[in-house]
Amino acid sequence: MSTVTLARPWLVFDLGGQMQVLSWAINRPGFVTAGRIVWREVRNADLPEGMDVQAWLGDQLRSEGYADAVAFLTSRDMSYFTQETATIGITTAHCVATVGLSNAERVGARVDRQAQDWGTINLAVRVDSALSQAGLIEALSIATQARTAAILDAGVMLPTGLATGTGTDCIAIAAPQGAQDYAGLHTEIGEAVGASVYRATLLGAQEWKSHYAINPKTGEITSKAGSH
Repeated sequence: MSTVTLARPWLVFDLGGQMQVLSWAINRPGFVTAGRIVWREVRNADLPEGMDVQAWLGDQLRSEGYADAVAFLTSRDMSYFTQETATIGITTAHCVATVGLSNAERVGARVDRQAQDWGTINLAVRVDSALSQAGLIEALSIATQARTAAILDAGVMLPTGLATGTGTDCIAIAAPQGAQDYAGLHTEIGEAVGASVYRATLLGAQEWKSHYAINPKTGEITSKAGSH
């Protein structure tokens, strides 16, 4: 059984046991075995220019007993994290997401995002069906596709076109080790992963848009009246 605990500046996704995890997270990227995926909320003051961010995060993780966790960094207010589950057949996928769009981008193009907070999209997905490494790679591709579909449907217009994500997105996917090599769109696993990620990401994007606006001509971010 997985659980999610918010204790700012930390958000902890307890996987309910040791699982194989695949990600490009700042702490423990690649194929690893972990029991938790964690987020660390930061502000500009936490990360002055020239700081070794990886070393700083390592110290933070060790001080909290999270050194063995896969870990994300985000400036998104984690009080607005979202989570969704989807059960298809015998497979349940649980997605936890923090969605900020302050450095939104359209794939294949870039907007100048200097001197802005990086809200980013960080997603963690737990699948209860066992997968091989090949299957986990395919499941990660489905999660990425679902993220992109959700952001497109959120309708965030940039000078370069509709946003497809942000410049610092990160996704981690966890599953028990097994022999199943396939987790594509025709499979129960792929459908469950896609549904949970799509819904969690779209909900987070809609929440962000209720407080912030992006100028479609310049890409500038502004807060709406009374927003956090």
